[in-house]
Amino acid sequence: MAELSIHRPAPEECTPGHLRLLSEIPDTELFEALERQESLQEGLASALNSYGHESYAPGKWTVCGVVGHLSDSERIFGYRMLCAARGETAPLNLFDENAYAAMGDFDSRPLAAILKDFAAARFANMRFLRSLPEAAWDRRLTLSGKTVTLRAVAWVTAAHALHHGEVLREKYLPLACAD
Repeated sequence: MAELSIHRPAPEECTPGHLRLLSEIPDTELFEALERQESLQEGLASALNSYGHESYAPGKWTVCGVVGHLSDSERIFGYRMLCAARGETAPLNLFDENAYAAMGDFDSRPLAAILKDFAAARFANMRFLRSLPEAAWDRRLTLSGKTVTLRAVAWVTAAHALHHGEVLREKYLPLACAD
């Protein structure tokens, strides 16, 4: 079976917040964007390894906190994609990323371990998405009172990781380069 090329979601498939986030993704194909991020995150984490428990400003997450947030988010997006694919009719809510990060205790763990968690969650999501029939991509779910498609959630998964990769590059990488 040939792999589908999953086009970007139309505006009516997303929330306004999703559209802002999606505007950050360069023109590419969904699976290519998701795969490219794994190696980018590994490269950034490697460069920032000795700065894992530092933040660029008071009150901001540490590098471990950002990568931990990515790992948590990857799992949550995976659940949302599963719900959409399976026709879940119960509405889903957003999650409080700051509360999750606080409970994640990411700064007690090595950055490499947290990065492995992200990679494992991404791998599982990629396998799941590749298993879906074409009809699944238009299935919808209600997320915080808004109707979105599985396609939109998958693209937001990529956009979210890209966004935080840029934050790591712009805000945290200068810590490593200053030495």
